[in-house]
Amino acid sequence: MPTLLHLDSSPLESSVTRELGREYVKTWKTGHPEGRVIYRDLATLAPKPLDGIWIAAAYTPEAARTEQHKAVLALSDELVAELEQADEYVIGVAMHNFSIPSVLKLWIDQIARSGRTFSYGEYGPKGLLLNKKATLLIASGGVYEPGTPAGAMNFAEPYLRAVLGFVGVTEVNVIAAGGTSALMSGKVDRAQFLEPMLDQVRTVAA
Repeated sequence: MPTLLHLDSSPLESSVTRELGREYVKTWKTGHPEGRVIYRDLATLAPKPLDGIWIAAAYTPEAARTEQHKAVLALSDELVAELEQADEYVIGVAMHNFSIPSVLKLWIDQIARSGRTFSYGEYGPKGLLLNKKATLLIASGGVYEPGTPAGAMNFAEPYLRAVLGFVGVTEVNVIAAGGTSALMSGKVDRAQFLEPMLDQVRTVAA
């Protein structure tokens, strides 16, 4: 059964990333009527920051873990299992201060697990989430075109590409919704603003 993992990190229910994400899922379901969608709203239920107990548990061999270790890693195990089960990921990212939302970074910290999503060998790190693909839906107040001075301030896309590549996901599509500040201030029509991005979403998700 094909499985799609849908993550969103925007705190606003009416956000651009949530609307694009819903359209992605709708299109994907049309092409995969028997498919399963796993949805995780990171803004509503943010993972906890890592602490010393978590790190000790993660680096303790599984057979030697205590009940406390297992409890501390329970959410991380659940999040990693979602990544393992899914064939495809769609991630809504509302750019904050030129980078990703803090809740998405917390999720990354929970899923970057040695022995689960990556390993170290003779030739360095190797991602373990193979044969997956991801689509990033990145909304930003300004327009961050590659090759422009503003584009050099976009740390969200390269960071997420690097993280995904590190865990083995190298097929990554990006749909950028730049200029949402004009949308939020009412200077542009919402439907007109979104239509080009929605068209991209339908093409990628089909």
